[in-house]
Amino acid sequence: MGRRRQSREVALQLLYALDITRVTAREVLETTWAETLLWPEIRDFTTALVTGVIEHRDGIDAFIQESSTNWSLDRIGMVERNILRFAIYELCFLPEIPPNVTINEAVEVAKKYGTEEAPAFINGILDRIKHAGEPHGLDIPAALSSAAL
Repeated sequence: MGRRRQSREVALQLLYALDITRVTAREVLETTWAETLLWPEIRDFTTALVTGVIEHRDGIDAFIQESSTNWSLDRIGMVERNILRFAIYELCFLPEIPPNVTINEAVEVAKKYGTEEAPAFINGILDRIKHAGEPHGLDIPAALSSAAL
């Protein structure tokens, strides 16, 4: 398994932990790095994903809500929601990663950790975002401000 895949899996676990606990991202990251031996590249990419999602979570969540027709954010399982969060963060803010790689990786993580329907659901949402226009550099808050009115 590649280091970026490992990073995505660790990011999923940390984002999940943040959803079910009352601790901060900093506390979760510090505890994880104190207790887990990982390659520096894995730690760095995981940290970037987790902190990026936390920084942009409201916009990302609104974007998920808008893109998932007939599904409220609360109806999407925590695993699937967090896979979508880190994948949308990648699509919008990490232009060095090709969108197809991001989507494929998210689908693979969903196959491992999500429900049976998760890979198709995640692929559909991310593909919709990809085809809505060039995802890199997408200003999620600006894209949503007009939708929120």
